[in-house]
Amino acid sequence: MFKRGDKILYPMHGAGVIENIEMKSILGEKRQYYIVNLPAKNMKVMIPVDRSDSLNLREVIDTDIIPEVFQVFKEDYIDRGMNWNKRYKYNLEKVKSGDIYNLANVIKDLMSRDIEKGLSSGERKMLNESKQLFVSEISLASGRDRNEVENLIRGYF
Repeated sequence: MFKRGDKILYPMHGAGVIENIEMKSILGEKRQYYIVNLPAKNMKVMIPVDRSDSLNLREVIDTDIIPEVFQVFKEDYIDRGMNWNKRYKYNLEKVKSGDIYNLANVIKDLMSRDIEKGLSSGERKMLNESKQLFVSEISLASGRDRNEVENLIRGYF
């Protein structure tokens, strides 16, 4: 269980800080909720405490591994020969996993593919959303400005 003040990642939504843990009654059902501020999206969300595992909530990465995560962008792009639909599903599963390395791989693959062959509109949207998730976590973990993190990513491509 997380506590107030913890920095967490909510896959598909971004990184945030738990502002409070409150008991709420919604649709007649009483549950404890994390009240999470997601600064990148300028919003607050309520996440049921009892669903945190199934939603793949986790603490944001330690600053020590940030350089290691950025090394993913130096790896070669491998075209897996999938059509855009299969690539989209494959990448979506990686994003949903909440794993920072998977997210970095999705960004690397999509940015590399965009340079080589271009992206479908769905893949372009996934690239933008994946970058925002990645930037939100790196920014929150490191205290760096979002623009600085985006520029670091661009520097690899």
